[in-house]
Amino acid sequence: MTATGCMTVHGELEVVPTATRSEAAEALRTFTAAYNAADKAYDPALDADRVTGALGAINQAGLTARQKNHPDGNANHTPLELTDATYVIPKKAGWPRWFLADTDSNRDEDNGKLDTRWLIVFVKSGPGAGWKASYLSVVAPSALPRIAKDDDGRAEPVAVDSTDLVLAPKDLSDGYTEYLQKGTPDVFAPGSATSDWREERRTTRRAGFSYQYIDQPLKSGTFAPLGLRTDDGGALIFFSSKHFERQTAAEGLRPPLNEDVEALLTGEVKSTLTKERVSGQLVYVPKKGASDDKVVVLNRLPGLTSAKGS
Repeated sequence: MTATGCMTVHGELEVVPTATRSEAAEALRTFTAAYNAADKAYDPALDADRVTGALGAINQAGLTARQKNHPDGNANHTPLELTDATYVIPKKAGWPRWFLADTDSNRDEDNGKLDTRWLIVFVKSGPGAGWKASYLSVVAPSALPRIAKDDDGRAEPVAVDSTDLVLAPKDLSDGYTEYLQKGTPDVFAPGSATSDWREERRTTRRAGFSYQYIDQPLKSGTFAPLGLRTDDGGALIFFSSKHFERQTAAEGLRPPLNEDVEALLTGEVKSTLTKERVSGQLVYVPKKGASDDKVVVLNRLPGLTSAKGS
């Protein structure tokens, strides 16, 4: 399924708002309640039906690990509060339908000195399905481009195969993972999730250990990219990727394990440990011909999803 493709489901070909504002508010409310219940009990089952895609993979694996390590629950649980919500609701035909909740949270960094917004994408796969959160990005308000709106205040979704952007949404996961491996294509702006991360991995050194990294695209089904047109003709795009880190120890040594890795571990760590992470990115993609034509990674949210020893 594409993010904006016109599909016939129960004859629904009309271009309509993907949700009402009251429906969007209820989706945010039920997600927050489920998230808090799951975090308090460290029980992935309590919010399994409220998350999907990259966020779902990260959330469920994290809760599974913490449940194993802390079966009595989260003694330090502080409820997540999402307030000052605005809803960016696109118009589209068919399914899946989706919208963006732009919220303030009580989890700002530096004791509230660094103001951030929590952007949560909610997806509904069909008429009988519920709303599930698929992407989460935490961004400073000043970093966000203005989203284009029509006269009714509705946003314009971006086709996954759009040809007027420097990189089509469907090519972002391939392009990003190839860039991390090879340094090409040269379409990504320097930053912590691009050039800095490549350099960090290249220069990682520890006596007695070698490191290998593999990056793979993740772009189908619930991991499909989703995007909104911006005022300047560019786009704000959410997309997913998968990343592997392999540590190999010299004879007589063993890769170190923390409790989260050990909780998700399969196999026995003798000399090699492979960690698998899923990552959700939010990027700004300029239109073709823009004076600044680099894709900017605004936020990257990674999470450990499995580990394997050998």
